[in-house]
Amino acid sequence: MVAGMVAGAVAAAVLAAGGGVPDGADGGTDGELSSSVAVAAVADQYWMRAEARFAPPTAFIPSPAVTYEQGLVPAASWISVEQRVDERGTTVTARVRGMTPGHAYGVHVHQNPCGASPEAAGGHYQHVQDPVQPSKDPAYANPDNEVWLDFTAGADGSGSASAHHLWGFRPGGAGSVVLHREPGGAGDRVACFTVPFGSPPGESVEAGETVEQPAV
Repeated sequence: MVAGMVAGAVAAAVLAAGGGVPDGADGGTDGELSSSVAVAAVADQYWMRAEARFAPPTAFIPSPAVTYEQGLVPAASWISVEQRVDERGTTVTARVRGMTPGHAYGVHVHQNPCGASPEAAGGHYQHVQDPVQPSKDPAYANPDNEVWLDFTAGADGSGSASAHHLWGFRPGGAGSVVLHREPGGAGDRVACFTVPFGSPPGESVEAGETVEQPAV
């Protein structure tokens, strides 16, 4: 699928920071991978994959993946986030390695990029935005109106989750994936990964566009 998108793509780029990215590497090895981003977009399709190793906010070499609690998200643990947009909607998939075995994490797409403070990521991305912020109304704060990627780490510390929606992100409206201490709609933020979410070149969603209220 990716090859078909890149052929004749409007934009395609691969960026790496830190070490190189070995052929076929997915962050599960002991290589020098720090972070990488790959993007492909053509007509009505968009594909993005970003991966990185977590580092504390005070790390000498900064990372787009920041851990605020190394007891649950150790430094050098790994995360990847993939976004696929086509005529069937938007699918976001998160994969991790090196987490605390058996721990259940809450994971959501948030509005802003990560920062030194957990609060820098802002609130959850919402397809229909709650006029009252921070949003606590279950009519808005739910997995149908937001992107929830909760998972429980396996015995080896790995985990994954996917979410599919018929809607796409507003341009510039989604900026990160945040890991929370527990699954559900809220909880302490233990880590954050800045992600370049996007949309197909021909797709534009106006901030003031009227959309159907999600079912409660």
